[in-house]
Amino acid sequence: MCRITAADKEAAVPRFLQEFPHPPRSGRDHPALRGCDDIAWADFPGCPAGVAALLRGLLDPAAASEAERVLCNVLMDGVFRLGPAMPAALPFLLRLAADPAVPVRTELVEVLLVVAELSHPVDGGGEQAIRVLGSDRDRPERALCRAVFAEHADLVRGLLEDRTLPDGFIPPEERASLLKVATP
Repeated sequence: MCRITAADKEAAVPRFLQEFPHPPRSGRDHPALRGCDDIAWADFPGCPAGVAALLRGLLDPAAASEAERVLCNVLMDGVFRLGPAMPAALPFLLRLAADPAVPVRTELVEVLLVVAELSHPVDGGGEQAIRVLGSDRDRPERALCRAVFAEHADLVRGLLEDRTLPDGFIPPEERASLLKVATP
């Protein structure tokens, strides 16, 4: 199974900051990121300390694309596995995706669709699903992400009704998946 190691994640943030030294200062006052500096990101297993800088990088047009790529790698434990820090980052991603001025907004909506799909319970899905995705007991971030989606259901509904996103951008099955995780 493809895994992103903690060392790879740890090395990615300084590389990003070396390439884009200014994004950490940009967006400090953006309401969507209020509180992101208060989270001890490095306390999450396999998560580097620089997640707040990556979140701010999403607001810088020059750095946003790379910030989104690095952030996704940092917040995921592999292709089909949410990382332990994803539930903490999810409120910021939801608020940023709700802002039409965010340079990588459509990419963030796509990330949210993936997170929603990977947040569904697996234990009732059969042995193969558990083998690939891990059991719900072993992957508590799925339930935690569902709780975050439900807590921010108003943002989810707003995204689904948003007329500034391209027509048909969110296919019906992904709309249903997102609504399902946002419904307590």
